[in-house]
Amino acid sequence: MYFKKSRVVSVIALSLILTSCSSVKSLLPAENEKPVAVNPISGHEGPSGPILVVKIDDTPLAHPQIGLEDADCVYIEQVEGGLTRLAAVFSSRIPQLIGPVRSARISDIDLLAQYGKVAFAYSGAQSKLLPVIASSGMLDLGAQHESPLIYTRDLTRTAPVDMVLRAQDLLEKLKSQNVVVDNAKEMGWKFSNELAGGKVISRVTMNWPANSYSAVWSKEESRWLLSHHGQPDVSASGITLGPTTLVIQVVSIIDSTYHDKVGGVTPLSITVGSGQGFILRDGKAFRARWIRPNAQEQTTWTLEDGNPLPFAPGQLWVALVASAPDFTYPVVSASPSATK
Repeated sequence: MYFKKSRVVSVIALSLILTSCSSVKSLLPAENEKPVAVNPISGHEGPSGPILVVKIDDTPLAHPQIGLEDADCVYIEQVEGGLTRLAAVFSSRIPQLIGPVRSARISDIDLLAQYGKVAFAYSGAQSKLLPVIASSGMLDLGAQHESPLIYTRDLTRTAPVDMVLRAQDLLEKLKSQNVVVDNAKEMGWKFSNELAGGKVISRVTMNWPANSYSAVWSKEESRWLLSHHGQPDVSASGITLGPTTLVIQVVSIIDSTYHDKVGGVTPLSITVGSGQGFILRDGKAFRARWIRPNAQEQTTWTLEDGNPLPFAPGQLWVALVASAPDFTYPVVSASPSATK
């Protein structure tokens, strides 16, 4: 009888030990489990790969644009005639095709210096700007230097909005030549999944002299769906473009010493210094302040009281504008008691 009871006790003890070990094991990371890579530019899942920046036409004829849905960050810049052009920053995902590719501008020099030595892809530039690009610290990969097998032509489009970059081929060429490009690094902005405060908005409109963008929050997709020039901003793949965080950076836009081929003055967006702006995330707008002491440092964003203002993880768009945007706020229905 004693041995029978002892055996039962031993079995129970062994069971408890095994259960305890199993519980402890479940709290420990799996032996082959690797931490998820997060790109520091966008804060979403993906490697911190080499940085490729591509200048993209933003006129109505250039739409639908190619490959923008894979960018980590997209800048909207003012160019001649009050039009806009895009600087798309890729690192976590590099699509094969990006475009339509257009020429560089003087605003790109300071704006992109914060990313380090990036691969800079563009279709050309004014002759006096080319040496500035070459000495800027960016890797000059303009179409004037590269093969037409890398900067190809889309026969379904017409010039000057028909140039398309074969991006992966370009980076493979650099790799084969042992040309080093900086990988994505920590930027001046941080990320969080939730952020208290802000003001709920139903729409925002950003204006330039000859263009406009608007955005509405999609709760289902957790991102701002963009419209360009009054039309839904749909990419060539059929995806409506839109970031998780929309940054509206109010900057001084002044005349530069550069001109386009028909004599139009090239504007310069001042992105070094400090100023006001708005961070849009989670369907809300936050009044913000930006600061960037010099071109080599990253842009940091805070609330007006100086507290950190993190972005939501995901694609980032930054609109460089000279004036504050127009916000539309949700209509609040009056309560029955208030109408009596």
